[in-house]
Amino acid sequence: MTSRVVSKQAVGRIQQQVMGMVNYLNASTLEQNLLQLIDLRASQINGCAYCMSMHTRDLLQAGDRADRIAVVPAWREAPWFTAREQAALAFTEAVTRLEHQHVPEDVFEAARAEFSEQELADLTLAVATINVWNRIAITWQIEPEAFTPPATNLDR
Repeated sequence: MTSRVVSKQAVGRIQQQVMGMVNYLNASTLEQNLLQLIDLRASQINGCAYCMSMHTRDLLQAGDRADRIAVVPAWREAPWFTAREQAALAFTEAVTRLEHQHVPEDVFEAARAEFSEQELADLTLAVATINVWNRIAITWQIEPEAFTPPATNLDR
C-alpha cells in the first residue's frame, strides 16, 4: 500500500479542525492514559494501522505496560483494567460499531456509573474524534510509523 497524495493545504485545514477537538479533550478531566486506550481500541476495531501504531507508542512512552496494551482487544478477559477503563472501552466499542443503531443500555449505564455527565459527553466526543482520525488515515492510506519501544523491566 502506498500513501495517497493529498494536498497539504487541504489536509492542513481538516487537521486543524479535528485538532480543535483533540485540544478540547486534552484539557478535559478525562485522563490522558484513558484517552489513549480509547484511541487504541477504536483504531483496532476500524483497522487503522497508522493510529494503532501511534497510540501503542504513546501508551508505552507514557509508561503503560506492554502486556496491558497487547490485550486491549480482549480487555474483558484481563484483570488489568480498572472499572473506569472497562466502562470506557465498552463504550468505545459500542459507539464505534453502532451495530444496532444505538448504544446498549447496559453499556451506557456502566459508563454513567464511572463518569460524570460532562465526562460522559467528553467520552462520546473522544470516541467520535478517533473515529474521524481513523477514517482520514484509512482513506488517505497513511502508513504506520515504525518505532522502538522504550526499555522495560522485562528487557533487563
